[in-house]
Amino acid sequence: MSAETKVKDLALEIPAEPFKPAGQYVNATRSGNLLFVAGQVPAKPDGSIVRGKLGADMDVNTGYETARLAALNALATVRAELGTLDRVSRVLRVYGVVNSTPDFMLHTRVIDGASELLVEVFGEAGKHARLAVGVASLPAGMALEFEMTVEVGD
Repeated sequence: MSAETKVKDLALEIPAEPFKPAGQYVNATRSGNLLFVAGQVPAKPDGSIVRGKLGADMDVNTGYETARLAALNALATVRAELGTLDRVSRVLRVYGVVNSTPDFMLHTRVIDGASELLVEVFGEAGKHARLAVGVASLPAGMALEFEMTVEVGD
């Protein structure tokens, strides 16, 4: 089953347009068959960004759902760059950065929200290498940021 079909079957809402960069960078760059997706924000369908700090004013379940939002925004960027998600042959690497308190220890569980969404959409090809870390703050107070690298097929 194609990735685009899975998105429809799962009733996932991928934004029609990628979130606009907030600085002097682009949402993605491509080199050969690799697409590097820049840090994606957890933007809701209305365009607002999920803000908060895990371990203070946000719990793990909310963080998990927030990571799914960021992954959906990453998929919007991939779709905009490639025309279709069906051109992704493999998700290679994911990097999740969680805005958290010093004592918060469940960064990996939060970023699982994004990782599990990618496996839902791409199946085995969605399984990836990953790093999930916590930081003291993120731009605009957002709860997390998410980037990924995908292999592009024809």
